[in-house]
Amino acid sequence: MLPASWSRKAVVFIAIAAALTAVGCAREKPKPRLAYVERPVELLYATGAQRLDQRRWSEAIAYFEEVERQHPYSEWSRRAILMMAYANYQANNYAEAIANADRFINLYPGNPSTPYAYYLKAICYFEQIVDVGRDQAATEQALAALREVEERYPQSEYALDARVKLDMVYDQLAGKEMAVGRWYLREGQTIAAIGRFKSVVDRYQTTSHAPEALYRLVEAYLTVGLVEEAQRVGAMLGYNYPDDIWYRDAYALLTDRGLQPAVAPKTPGAKRNVLQRLLGQKGTALPPPAEERRSPLADTAPQTAPPPPVTPPGMEAPPPTPNPNAETPPPPSS
Repeated sequence: MLPASWSRKAVVFIAIAAALTAVGCAREKPKPRLAYVERPVELLYATGAQRLDQRRWSEAIAYFEEVERQHPYSEWSRRAILMMAYANYQANNYAEAIANADRFINLYPGNPSTPYAYYLKAICYFEQIVDVGRDQAATEQALAALREVEERYPQSEYALDARVKLDMVYDQLAGKEMAVGRWYLREGQTIAAIGRFKSVVDRYQTTSHAPEALYRLVEAYLTVGLVEEAQRVGAMLGYNYPDDIWYRDAYALLTDRGLQPAVAPKTPGAKRNVLQRLLGQKGTALPPPAEERRSPLADTAPQTAPPPPVTPPGMEAPPPTPNPNAETPPPPSS
């Protein structure tokens, strides 16, 4: 028999555990789940599409799940998987959206809508990118997924949007290298800093961080006494960015050491070391593509035929050629 003090401790422990469990359960929002009532597939899909138009993401997901549950081998079920992925993306349920996209890719690898599944998966990773001071795992995943879209479907509108976002991803990765390099400089670890800045110049030379990386190399080389290397990098900076403030600063550093760069700085502009990104805001992804052929069910029930693919508000008919400079490219035509 346990001592009385042990029994009391056991009772207290059980009570605390039960209370924590109850609090945890109370905080979890139950996922909407429709009661199983057999409904026409057209009605289920149309209701889900309506909820999507109304931005009621959780309800839309529930109806599309019901389409797949009640009619798993229909054309509607295939379409519902993609619409679930889009609704989960809009609700910031990135893991679920990626899982839906992967399932569509695995089930229908040759479907005309499969490029969109790859694209939406990439956008989900892209919107999870965090600031350069934190782990960049999502950035690496976004880089791989966006490259896959570009390589698999180079002529598609999804590849066009992927290329725009790839520039932002490269800028993010370069920014991370720059942040680490600056920290090494502040800590007096100049050789380690040089490695980081050279990485930016070699791997991310088209990003907005390149001018600063070259300037930091000039600064670091002068610090460790590598004057010829500093001159060489300064000349590279002056040749490529003669009107950049970073070159003006590098020019001052070199002339203070009695060195005379061949190119004088032009009237400087602003320091171009950050791309303006709108991460975390919705509307950066294209909506699901239009279906190119009708479901056979549409001929048997014309009075309840499904609506056309959902187009989010404000994203109606696109121009003939997408605008590559737009943050949110227009959706594909029906």
